[in-house]
Amino acid sequence: MNSKMISQGILRAVGIILGVVLVLYFLWQIQSVIAYLAIAAVIALIGRPIVLFLRRKLKLPNTLAVILTMIFMVAILAGIISLFVPLISEQGKNLALLDIDKLQANINTLYVEITEYIGASPEVVGEILQESELEKTLVDRLDIGFIPNFLNSFLNVLSTASIGLFSVLFISFFFLKDSNLFQRGILAFVPQNKETGTVNSIDKINNLLSRYFVGLLLQIFILFVIYTITLLIVGIENAIVIAFLCALFNIIPYVGPIIGGAIMIVLTMTSNLGMDFSTVILPKTGYVLIGLVVGQLVDNFFSQPFIFSNSVKSHPLEIFLIIIIAGLLFGVVGMIIAVPGYTAIKVILKEFLAENKLVKSLTKTL
Repeated sequence: MNSKMISQGILRAVGIILGVVLVLYFLWQIQSVIAYLAIAAVIALIGRPIVLFLRRKLKLPNTLAVILTMIFMVAILAGIISLFVPLISEQGKNLALLDIDKLQANINTLYVEITEYIGASPEVVGEILQESELEKTLVDRLDIGFIPNFLNSFLNVLSTASIGLFSVLFISFFFLKDSNLFQRGILAFVPQNKETGTVNSIDKINNLLSRYFVGLLLQIFILFVIYTITLLIVGIENAIVIAFLCALFNIIPYVGPIIGGAIMIVLTMTSNLGMDFSTVILPKTGYVLIGLVVGQLVDNFFSQPFIFSNSVKSHPLEIFLIIIIAGLLFGVVGMIIAVPGYTAIKVILKEFLAENKLVKSLTKTL
């Protein structure tokens, strides 16, 4: 090997590294567009069964079926947003009329009642908090000056979200209208001898993920119904909104239910500030806790096994390990995309490495 060959190899390696860096930089710059495409693809997968139903059962033209599907999905989105309008409006009024002294008194009263109920004197707890430098209450540290900055940030987010929503809906329409659009875009980068296997993989991934996302919506709906019934029985204001928000957190595996449950319990306690702790706050919190437990039992023993066995066709333990690994590597986002991403990888491996022993073991249920 002479110096010319070595120099050419070095230049080639530098060129490849530079090309990869440029591609990654380009993808980073258009990350919002990639996010729009990903969200639109998910919406298209969810809407696909509706379009197929309208085309096959009602014999509607493809374009009309897509338009009706988009109208239906936008109506659902508008209905969900409208649920939050009364809550935001009410909280805005409360913020304008907020009495910090009264709020602090109510929170301190709740704190004293909890410590007395569990048998600890406020003085002892106060000493512990002082030693741990947590003496100040949350209200003492509250800076009302953040409100204007928050409102400005909210308006900027709202503007960006409006552009994003229009972009996602526009892309989703064409993904639904021309189901092969995304497929043709991928095939442009695939060698000709691999096109057949790629098409088979894409079709199978579409079918599996479509069932998965529909099942996920069913899972959220079941939890929403259970949580709503629980909060209505307890008598919590804005029960539907709170139940929907807490059920939505279930999208985040394992961590989401804990966050949603904590929010529901906190809102239950704070909505009854000033009332007797042992006869009002504690029983209501207990009923909400029972509702949370029932919801999670139904979810863990009915909803999740149904989704995993009938959509992604993976063992629950297998899914658990994949979600944990993805969470450690990529955080919350990794946990959310772990299942659909793992399913897509399994399908691709089975298509192109079907004879591999490990692949056979992992994909035998596909």
